[in-house]
Amino acid sequence: MKSFARTPPRLHWVFSRSPLFFVTFCTYSRRSILARAEVHAAFIEFADRAHREFGIAVGRYVILSDHIHLFVAGPDDFNLGKWVGTLKRVLGGAIATGRSHDPVWQRGFFDHLLRSEESYAQKWDYVRENAVRAQLVERVEDWPYAGELITIYGD
Repeated sequence: MKSFARTPPRLHWVFSRSPLFFVTFCTYSRRSILARAEVHAAFIEFADRAHREFGIAVGRYVILSDHIHLFVAGPDDFNLGKWVGTLKRVLGGAIATGRSHDPVWQRGFFDHLLRSEESYAQKWDYVRENAVRAQLVERVEDWPYAGELITIYGD
């Protein structure tokens, strides 16, 4: 029986230096519990600490009522799954869910490894319009729970 490496070796050469991920994760049953000042503040504090202490850079992000989109890059030993899990726990602490025994988060998350600045710009153009498409605001600039913490690519 022939065995294969978990990741094709060529990907290590292409993506070994600070890979950039586009990440999305959702609340359990898509509950509308995220678009609040305290969740936004906890997100920014977490991202600032991740950058200061671990060299993990959160670029652009959008926090909607039931899901979050973000772009993140880390050092070569960056464990995305562990980082997202920690972020979910921290944000869960900022969310007052009342007496519900339901979990805060849907299990897992979606991630996509970006290959270029162009891919980053295209994904951002799409996700930043979410609040407008959902008719939460008329203009992208009016949504208070979005921004850019670390400039990953210049515009």
